[in-house]
Amino acid sequence: MIRNFVDGEFAEPDGRCWQKISPVDGSVRADVHEADRDLVERAVAAARAALDGAWGRTTVPQRTALLRRAADLLEERYEEFVAAESADTGKPLQQARDLDVSRAVANFRSFADTVAAAGLPSYLTELPDGRRALNYAARKPLGVVAVIVPWNLPLLLLTWKVAPALACGNAVVVKPSEETPSTAVLLAEVLRDAGLPAGAYNVVHGFGPGSAGQFLVESRGIDGVTFTGSSATGASIMAAVAPRVRPVSFELGGKNPAVVFADADLDSAIDGLTRSVFANTGQVCLCTERLYVQRPVFDEVAERLAERARGLRLGRPDDPETTTGPLISQEHRDKVLRYYRLAEELGAKTLVGGGVPSMPGDLAGGSWIEPALWTGLTNADVQLREEIFGPCAALIPFDTEDEAVALANDTEYGLAASVWTTDLSRGHRVAQRMRVGMAWVNTWFLRDLRSPFGGVGLSGIGREGGDHSLDFYTQPTNVCVQL
Repeated sequence: MIRNFVDGEFAEPDGRCWQKISPVDGSVRADVHEADRDLVERAVAAARAALDGAWGRTTVPQRTALLRRAADLLEERYEEFVAAESADTGKPLQQARDLDVSRAVANFRSFADTVAAAGLPSYLTELPDGRRALNYAARKPLGVVAVIVPWNLPLLLLTWKVAPALACGNAVVVKPSEETPSTAVLLAEVLRDAGLPAGAYNVVHGFGPGSAGQFLVESRGIDGVTFTGSSATGASIMAAVAPRVRPVSFELGGKNPAVVFADADLDSAIDGLTRSVFANTGQVCLCTERLYVQRPVFDEVAERLAERARGLRLGRPDDPETTTGPLISQEHRDKVLRYYRLAEELGAKTLVGGGVPSMPGDLAGGSWIEPALWTGLTNADVQLREEIFGPCAALIPFDTEDEAVALANDTEYGLAASVWTTDLSRGHRVAQRMRVGMAWVNTWFLRDLRSPFGGVGLSGIGREGGDHSLDFYTQPTNVCVQL
């Protein structure tokens, strides 16, 4: 049984439960206790009490020391987190080990360093009438923060939000995805063992509308919401908090372009595109779903990327030969397959895959899907307009730099882009013309945790990372003292 965690204790189930299904083989992995509105409000009240009590009196050195203890304890239970993350998502163990859990540890340490070094400027004011004053700003916690995280990188994105929130002195109520409830609960144990006071970290399980997600964002006791997920859900959260004018920080969907120029190092580009299209079975907000290739190398790129797709190995997470796991659920697979079928109806040429693979034994009950690459589509087609969130991409040729930029920016989304060229001047120029929050040149998914992270348009509001996170998780109060 996966339980809710409220005010430093695991809540006893009251009969409201659902079954967590393994995406690998369709088996029942665990029963999960669903929080009702009363339990959500208890969690919010516990967070408020923590702010008014011992947690609210902690100093920055005390909080950053606690985060570093949490990182150490997480490392001690590293493989337990790896196993839980892989079991929930179906991703290969090695990916969970090298990316998800390692980034969780890094998030705690990085934000401990950031907050320890943070400061706000002061100003000495001299007015014409001779008066002098000292103005300085004091950072204060935002308050009780609702943290809602998705299922694709659950621990990574959870710690990306919880670490700076706690470092800044906030209390949090976490609502993990119903698909991936496990590591949020394990993290509760780690934080409790690290010395976090009761109520500063709470976990409520459930769904969106009519469940814990809706109850949490509607609670009058929250002071802000940080959310990663779909643009539609983000819009619903904004509507819920608008009457109370609560701040939000959203990292939402992406329909990310990659632009490959004819002068690109194609070996490097194909390596990068293989990752950016197929990583985590395409279930990363930063993945590439639109691929624009300059005409002289279009056929070569299409052929080589299709060959890479054919070489992906689908299999059990604990098999070291496995490169690609299943989609998160049968429901999500049905959604992705609808885009696959529609591409064929629109007359696209499917270069590789595009269906459901035949898996052996009990794996046949999992949410497996083949990767897909298409040519023959245009920017007007739905496969290039809507986020699919699967291992697929459409390839479109272009001739000039201006045409490539226009095609890449022809979207309501604006999360990330990648540019592949050996002309460094062009790389800088085109990357800066991309209407996105993040643009890579000759790489993908390479991050410095101090740099701003977020999108524009349907891809989100606000920036997180390093000092940028402090702008959301704290609110400055200006103090003016006449001298």
